[in-house]
Amino acid sequence: MDTTHILNLHYYRMQNSCEAGFLFINLHSLINNPLSSEPSIFAVIMKQFKKILFFFPLAFFSCNSSAQKHLTAGDSIPSFILKDQDGRDFNVKDHIGKKILVIYFYPKDESAVCTKEACSFRDDYAQFEKAGAMVIGINYGSTASHKAFINNHHLPFTLLSDPENKVYRMFGVKKKLMFTGRETFVVDKSGKIAYTFDSFTNGPEHAQKALGYIKQMEK
Repeated sequence: MDTTHILNLHYYRMQNSCEAGFLFINLHSLINNPLSSEPSIFAVIMKQFKKILFFFPLAFFSCNSSAQKHLTAGDSIPSFILKDQDGRDFNVKDHIGKKILVIYFYPKDESAVCTKEACSFRDDYAQFEKAGAMVIGINYGSTASHKAFINNHHLPFTLLSDPENKVYRMFGVKKKLMFTGRETFVVDKSGKIAYTFDSFTNGPEHAQKALGYIKQMEK
């Protein structure tokens, strides 16, 4: 494989992905494809690298513009059905009108910030229940991963598996660098979003902010 083909391959990958990792030239591929016999190798590299530098801002613009609308206060939540930690179907329509819903999206089971966030919802769970609220966590993790996460940290609420991030995109949650975002939505009994909170680094604050808002709703 010649140099131009190698570098064009990486440029093509970058055009078809929002992942920042594809912005880097794969040196391993270059090392394993001798280049000494080819003239003007640095000219070829620089030519292709200029394409990458030109495309870099367009890649992020494309990622953001292709994402669905970010839902905010006043918007109705979309209908969805996902599997819970026990493999049962959870239809959000079955719960609208019965309780306030606290739907929080988080990146990964057992990661440090996500664990602190989940444990914060656990520690305040009695207060959420007293206020008539149901806590629901969602990410791409499998039902088995969610089940283990619940058992490891004694979580008393439902975790839903969204393996293709379809519901994540329905809510318009934004990525943070290469990671799925962390955002909480408080949904009133009419099925409309009453409050949102977005903090990627402060997991425990999600439970605090959501509970604080729900208590204000009661007044």
